[in-house]
Amino acid sequence: MSELFHLLQSSQLAFVSLCTLLGLMVGSFLNVVIHRLPKMLEREWQLQCAELKDQITGLPGIGHSELAGNSPDVRRPTPDTYNLVVPRSACPHCGHKISALENIPVISYLLLRGKCKGCGAHISARYPIVEVASGLLSGYVAWHFGFGLAASAALLFVWALLALTFIDFDTQLLPDAITLPLLWLGLLLNLSATFVELHSAVVGAVAGYLALWSVYWLFKLATGKEGMGYGDFKLLAAIGAWLGWQMLPLVILLSSLVGAVVGITLIVAARHGRNIPIPYGPYLAGGGLIALFWGQTLTQSYLHLLAAP
Repeated sequence: MSELFHLLQSSQLAFVSLCTLLGLMVGSFLNVVIHRLPKMLEREWQLQCAELKDQITGLPGIGHSELAGNSPDVRRPTPDTYNLVVPRSACPHCGHKISALENIPVISYLLLRGKCKGCGAHISARYPIVEVASGLLSGYVAWHFGFGLAASAALLFVWALLALTFIDFDTQLLPDAITLPLLWLGLLLNLSATFVELHSAVVGAVAGYLALWSVYWLFKLATGKEGMGYGDFKLLAAIGAWLGWQMLPLVILLSSLVGAVVGITLIVAARHGRNIPIPYGPYLAGGGLIALFWGQTLTQSYLHLLAAP
């Protein structure tokens, strides 16, 4: 073990290679998180609603018949265990259980030619895309930060943002189960100034939340509509906790520019209605990644341009 530790510390190539391989494997797990976490939350919400309905109908003077016409249909989730580990992954079309050999990142998808071994149904290209993105970003983290705490922490940051990006694309949700631990972990890591000084991280968390919270309420007061969700506030707060308040303007600018370009492109291409909401979380995550890697360089370049005569 000590020899491996020394090799990773002394050889950048070995460290980058290991992190890339680790990123590919984690990418496979992220696919599970992206698919299952929203379903787990839905089951939890249904259970809570069912329990609340039971409590209400159990109150004196209130019966089931009085609620029949007013309460929504609350479906109690099945008692079967469903989490990130159980049940075993299977084809949604035929129920074929996916073996370990069929679950090798990227390679299995290529060998299976993107089809289920059991029924031949198409397997979404999303799975290898997430795995490749995780592998490449993990390798770049290792190259950018080098062996040490910053690289280990940045890997967690990247993996969390990847999961949030695809969950938001699919469901327009940014689960607290990811955003809140990410926020607190950023503050804890910056106790030792891993990325920024602690006071910058604390102000970044507060400013990140309040910045989008203010936009939310201004937009709602002006239009009567909700322009974004509370998950966006928490995600920007987490990014501020990791990278400090100084990076927030850059993150907001980058995410807004990319979001505007994508939104306009979709509308012009007639693939997206003007009234259909576009998730903002993926663009915040993209801005956070850019700030993680090149934030200091971009900020210094911007300030240099402003100072130029």
